[in-house]
Amino acid sequence: MFEVKNLSAAYGQSQVLHGIDLKVAPGEIVAMVGRNGMGKSTLMKSLIGVMPAKSGEISIDGDDVTSLPSHRRVAKGLAYVPQGRQIFGTMTVRENIETGRIVTGKTNIPEEIYALFPILWDFDKRRGGNLSGGQQQQLAIARALASDPKILLLDEPTEGIQPSIIKDIAKVLKEIRQLRNICIVVCEQLLSFVLDVADRILVMENGRVVHVETRAQVDEAAIARFLAV
Repeated sequence: MFEVKNLSAAYGQSQVLHGIDLKVAPGEIVAMVGRNGMGKSTLMKSLIGVMPAKSGEISIDGDDVTSLPSHRRVAKGLAYVPQGRQIFGTMTVRENIETGRIVTGKTNIPEEIYALFPILWDFDKRRGGNLSGGQQQQLAIARALASDPKILLLDEPTEGIQPSIIKDIAKVLKEIRQLRNICIVVCEQLLSFVLDVADRILVMENGRVVHVETRAQVDEAAIARFLAV
């Protein structure tokens, strides 16, 4: 479904990503982990098209989207939940979710989105800026799902979120995978969250993938060493 081949990206003359390879199957959750500054957010920005690739290829269902602008990647099935959530603070919860529907040409909000996030139904008319951090994160995921994606990208979804909401987000990601059979790629530092949701874990260091493990055979101590400051 989703494949990245030899992806490199740079800020000016400073190369940040060095030949990233990634394959994600439908219904699979892959976690990219690593310390701050190791290239995880740059990878996400490159995948969604905010940052152009220096070389390599990004494909969805076999279609090369590497040269496409972000909005056309979204139309091809890529959805992105950025670090810091970036919901529209002055718009209501419903209006935020409706912005995700624009690319589909539809206006109705699927019932399953409110079923996944009941709190958003309760706060349907509340402004996004008046929600807690955890509620905003749920809204950001709901908005991304509204575009009917094939691939869901999430950058640091647990950042600034209280532990009880983190557990809710882990649960809902697994429900989304079951409901829609989509590819999910999460960039994250919180190992407990990663171990809860991921089928496969890739460790990034200095813009490269340096370690790969499946959840079934994961060595927590080995991954924790990569995350240690």
